[in-house]
Amino acid sequence: MDIFLQLRSKVPMYEQIVTQVKQHIMTGRLKDGDPIPSMRTLAKTLQVSVITVQKAYEELQRAGLIESLAGRGTFIRVADANNIKQEYLNAIAEHMGKITELAKEGGISIDEVIDLFKKQRPSSG
Repeated sequence: MDIFLQLRSKVPMYEQIVTQVKQHIMTGRLKDGDPIPSMRTLAKTLQVSVITVQKAYEELQRAGLIESLAGRGTFIRVADANNIKQEYLNAIAEHMGKITELAKEGGISIDEVIDLFKKQRPSSG
């Protein structure tokens, strides 16, 4: 499992871990039942405290994305990646409400907003 932390980011390290695990699930790099490193192993690999990884794993567990089995390890547990996609769609919709408001205030057409989006969005792949 490849996790890369941006040490100078304003996003807390545990959130970066959570986001990247979700991305790995969405892209199919991590599938239901796949093992993931123990908290200690990942902390050592990323050179962060075990508490940072523990916080990330707790959030992933609350979201129903991982499961820790005593004596066996920690595994991806996601029956349906659509739940993660829906979470992202909800966040996008929330931001779009703000964008729509700004566009109306600034007299910006929907076509101009779409053009701007097309220039900004990452390439899909």
